[in-house]
Amino acid sequence: MAAAKVSVSVVNLAGEEVKKLNLDASVFGIKEANEQAVHDAVIAYQANLRQATAKTKKRHEVSGGGKKPYRQKGTGRARAGSSRSPIWVGGGKVFGPDGNQNYTVYQNKKAHALALKTVLSQKVENGLVVVDKLDTKKISTKAMVGNFAALKVEGKILLVTNDENTYKSAKNISKVVVRPTNNVSVYDVLNAKYLVVGEAEIKEIEEALK
Repeated sequence: MAAAKVSVSVVNLAGEEVKKLNLDASVFGIKEANEQAVHDAVIAYQANLRQATAKTKKRHEVSGGGKKPYRQKGTGRARAGSSRSPIWVGGGKVFGPDGNQNYTVYQNKKAHALALKTVLSQKVENGLVVVDKLDTKKISTKAMVGNFAALKVEGKILLVTNDENTYKSAKNISKVVVRPTNNVSVYDVLNAKYLVVGEAEIKEIEEALK
């Protein structure tokens, strides 16, 4: 049985520890791998990003081909009735995408919640940075870069915040993905080396996943 609470450090934007925060172990203290749920969540996320814009022309959509290319007999070549034939160069495609394909993949809510809890628990062990307040007075990308340096996070970063100024300050920084608390995906957490989240935001995530 996991402990009822998981203790994590809370730092300020200067990187100094200010206190400890107790989080629900049923959300941030899962020890099981739950690999299938996590795998399904990533597959669903990536599949649902596909826009299904690929389109090829079938033989009735290819221009030309109204006239028989050459006479039926006497040429020594195989019979041909139209240059639109799929076996001709420039002809229509037989089984190509038609623009109506549906790549949607579903995962039930309980399985998705389990997958998200699993990857969040992994980040608690390595890569979670909880900041006491993630709200900036003004929009400044330069200041946000300095904040990340003070927090000693680099590489791929997932920043979870509901503050608009913080979002605008960080959204153009290379390798930084910014998400509100209601739009954090399993893929986002897995793809990031560090998860930087405000204290208020992590409590909101906790309440949503209980």
